[in-house]
Amino acid sequence: MTELTQEQRLAAVRRLRAEQCSCVIAKGDDMAGYRERGVKDLFRLLKERPEELAGAFVADKVVGKGAAALMILGGVRDVYAGIISRSALGLLEGAGVKVEMEHCVPHIINRSGTGICPVEMLCRDCVTAEECLLLIENFMKSL
Repeated sequence: MTELTQEQRLAAVRRLRAEQCSCVIAKGDDMAGYRERGVKDLFRLLKERPEELAGAFVADKVVGKGAAALMILGGVRDVYAGIISRSALGLLEGAGVKVEMEHCVPHIINRSGTGICPVEMLCRDCVTAEECLLLIENFMKSL
């Protein structure tokens, strides 16, 4: 898989913003936008169509530690994040994933703005992406 050109990467970020997607996944000339909340799309892709993540560039509005873990396990090569938590950045960089970001924050806030995102909280003590996956699987079953 060849690396995307800067123009292809920018096109994915433009689509993320213009179409108000939660994330856009690009591989070569193929680009798909996703709109589920939280980590649902990444989790589903990892479980059902992991080849779509392998070697891909992901442009994502908000990347917490759980999303980072799913990207790592899927073999994502590069990530653009509008907002990324410090723990997600550390996990991605530790796995050799290239990261470009707008804002790095201490942690991801939940939708109501009253506390930490549930998946971010769930994964806070995990050291590896695999540890996160076990917790995310149980979380997704509970929804």
